[in-house]
Amino acid sequence: MEYERILKLTSDAKLESGDVKATIAVLGFILSSAAKHNVDSESLASELQQLGLPKEHAGGLCRSYEEKQSCLQESLRACSLRLSRPGPVRWRVDYALSSSELREVDEPLVHLSFGLSDSATAFSLSADKFRVLLAELKQAQALMNTLL
Repeated sequence: MEYERILKLTSDAKLESGDVKATIAVLGFILSSAAKHNVDSESLASELQQLGLPKEHAGGLCRSYEEKQSCLQESLRACSLRLSRPGPVRWRVDYALSSSELREVDEPLVHLSFGLSDSATAFSLSADKFRVLLAELKQAQALMNTLL
């Protein structure tokens, strides 16, 4: 972004540097949110006018938005957080009957391995920690079901 050029363009409005930066941030947020939610330019113009922007300014912004909407959406897709596709989940439960290292052996150990498209993550849990993990996964699944 050519910040010096923007300062020259806004010099007649007698805006301070902080005001210009805030305006750029607000416009960036509004336009990227509109593109993210696939808002059409007429609706965006109406919303901007309801926020107090003069009709001619809202129209100018929306014409630019309409021209660059697909490019902006592609840019947002490219920089959005993406998780790898989940792969196979493998698990194993070990229950030691005796050990020369431990005095008491009465706790099973759960081994989990989560495969991802480019790697795998493996770890071991005690039975209690596995119960907590399972309960939290069930809560997350219930929450996701209510959101969808």
